[in-house]
Amino acid sequence: MSKNVVVASRSTMTLNAVEGSLIIGEDAVIRGIGTPPKVTVSGSVECEEGCVFECSLSAENFEGNGDITIQGDLTIKDRVRVRDGRLTVAGKVVARIIDVDESLSVGQDLETEEVDVGGSIEVKGNTRAQSIDVGGRFSAMGEVEAKTIDVGGSVITESKVNVEKIDVGGAARVKGGRINHVNVGGSFESTDSLEFQSIDVGGTVKLKGKNIGGDIDVGGSCRVDGDLQFGKIDVGGAVEISGAAKGENLDVGGTVLVKTERASLQLSGKLDVGGQAEVEGDLQAQDIDVGGDLRAKKVTATNRVEVGGSIRTLNGVTANSIEIGRRGEVAGPIHADDVVIGERARVEDVYAKNITMEEKAQAHNLHGQRINIESDCHITGEVKYTENLRTERNVFFAETPVKVEKLPH
Repeated sequence: MSKNVVVASRSTMTLNAVEGSLIIGEDAVIRGIGTPPKVTVSGSVECEEGCVFECSLSAENFEGNGDITIQGDLTIKDRVRVRDGRLTVAGKVVARIIDVDESLSVGQDLETEEVDVGGSIEVKGNTRAQSIDVGGRFSAMGEVEAKTIDVGGSVITESKVNVEKIDVGGAARVKGGRINHVNVGGSFESTDSLEFQSIDVGGTVKLKGKNIGGDIDVGGSCRVDGDLQFGKIDVGGAVEISGAAKGENLDVGGTVLVKTERASLQLSGKLDVGGQAEVEGDLQAQDIDVGGDLRAKKVTATNRVEVGGSIRTLNGVTANSIEIGRRGEVAGPIHADDVVIGERARVEDVYAKNITMEEKAQAHNLHGQRINIESDCHITGEVKYTENLRTERNVFFAETPVKVEKLPH
């Protein structure tokens, strides 16, 4: 037959096993028996405000008001509910459901299906949960494994994570691992290699190590200190990558910098940059559209290159179609089927089927099948063509153009 145990307010009681429920008054202290001390309750535990357990505790359910302190482990078969207060556990916490109004502090591991805390959660060990819902801040020293993490404030983890989805209103910093879907209103940082399917961040993204994933959508800037494999990247500000980058499309409102000599940028789709793009290694894409200047060791596009400013390469630029904007400059050879050199633009050597120089453009050598040169252009080297050459008024040739059977490469 079960028997409930009642502990008076502001009293101290030593217990071992309770066959029933344990009802504890305000500011009472419970001590256990054994080494380490422990109290086992077959039913539920009900606590008034300010209860302290100088032992580990196990029970069917746990309910409390105000601040509750447990100096050992807390093992609850079903549900923990703390109203208008904080729950502090020196050891590990195991429960099916945890619901705390203010804050939860766990000195070792946390294992639960659902944890819902209005304020903050701090876990010094590992965290295992189906869902973590925190109104304020979530921090974990050990590894974190969860299906969903929903935090209104900030997230900080000091070890690897394995999470299906993380949704944070403020800032999040993790130490690598796997997060399928990242949704952060402020900033997101991973200090070690990360696997992901999507990253959607309103502010800034910082990644380190070898990162493999899907799409990245950032309102501000994205910085990768390492390698990155991705699907599509859409960034409102700047992108900076210190290693090799490989993906589908890269759309950046500001600037792109892929630095270090071994760094390269390889895209199966389009590079679209509003400002400047600089790649220390080779740049490959289907289409390249840069509003400002383009710098790379070598530029290769299977379709089109269009640059508003200048292009500077060591080994040249190759594409099906290349268009240089007004007053643009190209340092390095150009290889393409169709080349348009904008008004007042300046280029070096051009090898193409069709070449058009707009008014007052300058070039060194031109080699093409069909060449069209508008007024006041200036060619300082040779002009060789296989089919036809059309010129307008006041074109300067350093050497007389020559029609040939075969063009040089």
